[in-house]
Amino acid sequence: MDIRQLFAANLRRIRHEKGLSQEELAYEADVDRAHVSKIERSLTYVGLEIVEKFARKLGVPPDAFLKPLSRTSDKKPTEKPSGRRFKR
Repeated sequence: MDIRQLFAANLRRIRHEKGLSQEELAYEADVDRAHVSKIERSLTYVGLEIVEKFARKLGVPPDAFLKPLSRTSDKKPTEKPSGRRFKR
């Protein structure tokens, strides 16, 4: 995972944790919503000014966007098998 992907994944995760849409974050940080979308899809680099705006609006330190993702938070919960393979 390169630095853009790491930043994107953390931004998306933190934004979801705070219950904000891309549009709401963009409005609060005075950034175009399409730009937020491109950042979250790792299509563009982000400048330090915008990192600071995101951090301030999300209430996290700027380095929160660069912290490695934990393995457990990436995994989706699995369903337990029912024991039956075929319906009768």
